[in-house]
This record gives sequence, structure tokens and C-alpha cells, in this order.
Amino acid sequence: MLSTRMTNLTEALHIPDTQSSRDDRKLAIQRVGVKDLRYPLQIEVAGAVQTMAATWALDVALPAEKKGTHMSRFLAWLDALDEPLDAVGLRTRHARMLERLGADEGRIEAAFTFFLRKRAPVSGMPSQLDYQGRWIIETRAGATALWAEVGVPVKSLCPCSKEISDYGAHNQRSLVTIRAEQLETVPWHELVRFAEDEASSELWPMLKRADEKWVTERAYENPKFVEDLVRDVALRVEADARIGRYRVDVENFESIHNHSAYARIERG
Repeated sequence: MLSTRMTNLTEALHIPDTQSSRDDRKLAIQRVGVKDLRYPLQIEVAGAVQTMAATWALDVALPAEKKGTHMSRFLAWLDALDEPLDAVGLRTRHARMLERLGADEGRIEAAFTFFLRKRAPVSGMPSQLDYQGRWIIETRAGATALWAEVGVPVKSLCPCSKEISDYGAHNQRSLVTIRAEQLETVPWHELVRFAEDEASSELWPMLKRADEKWVTERAYENPKFVEDLVRDVALRVEADARIGRYRVDVENFESIHNHSAYARIERG
């Protein structure tokens, strides 16, 4: 509606539409739009709606004969997001964006932080842990793919260190990143569990002494190389029929080196 009013106003004022003029350089542009744009986003996490500031990138393909795209229409599309966004809604909204921009191909990406309320393993103390989320949806050559990505902090303990040391074993914080193509909706908290269940231990923001003991011993009893962790998480993702193509990355922020250990598995 806003776009229609602005178009009518432009026509009434006889303002030339330079973007829609012809270009004779015979070069199509695969992606043109806006990026690093901060705008609100609502999503549902574990049954509750969370509102956050997301960083957006929106673009479309531009035919060779067209001079430019209408950048303001990306903002108008964003401003019309007035309800929590899920996989089904994002597909519908993405199609509307392409229609509004007069494009056959385009891409939307939104990066954000969401929270899950957790209870410590022994004391039951509640606190909220932050996770990195990302929506990616892209239409190319008539096909649309939708991806959900989570970045999950976990704890890993080195099997080799445990085997060769008389006292303890070196361990560190790790980051598991899962990017999963959504054939059907996979809730955010379930994607998180794929990583947390397979780690040496999951993390909690608030721990009492009894909880620290539990986490330390849990990790010691469940040592994993970066290779173990990436394989175990990938097996969980691959077994889920709601997920098509995927990529799993694991980075261990090593505690005895000044570098990270890293592994990736991707399918499709």
C-alpha cells in the first residue's frame, strides 16, 4: 500500500524514474541491494516470541537492460514485517519481495542473537544463554532454498590429553555452527540440541559449585577431538528428514595453543 502511494505521488509530481531507464552496457548484475542494515526482527524460540535487532542483507538480480533497482523498496519490505517470522512466513515474504522489486532472483539474509532459558544441571539455577542465529533464503533459476543457521557455544575435552596426562586433561570452549536447509521447519531450540547433546558438555551462564563439578566431570567422561564433534553433530543433522543440504563447522579455541582447531562437514 505504501509503495503504491509513493508511486502515485511520484507520477503526480512528474519525477523521472531513472532506475527503470534502459542500460545499454549489456551486463547483468547477479546481486544488487542493501547490506549491513539493522532492523527489528521477531522470531519464535521454544514457544516464546523474541524481538531483536537483526543485521539484514537483501538483494535481487538485475537484468542487463535495466539501469538500476529500487533500493527504497527493500526498506518498505522490511518495515512491513509485523509478526514473528518462521520458515513458512519467510518463504511467503521472500516471494513478495521479488514481486515488489520486479525480480526473478534474489536473496535475504538476517543475522541475530536469540536466547534460551536454561537450568543448571544440579542446582537448577535459571539463566539465559545467547546463541547466534541466521536466516538465509535465496531464489536462483526458479528454485528457492531456505536455510537456518545456529552458532552454539559448547565445551570440548581432548581425548589425547586425557590419555597421556597423570592429572586432568586440557579442555576449551568450542563453537559449533550448523547451517541446515529447511525442507520442513526445524525449531531453533532443536538445532541447538544437535550441538549441545554431542559436545563433551553443554554450557550454562550460571553455575554453582555443584554444577561446576558436574560439568567438569561430564566433560572428562566424554572427551572428543574436533573431528569427533563435527562427525557426531553431522550424523544427528543427517538423520533428520526435515533437513536437506547442510554444513557443520566446529572450532575449538585451544587452551594450550595460540590457535584454533577446526573441522567442517558439508553435504549437497
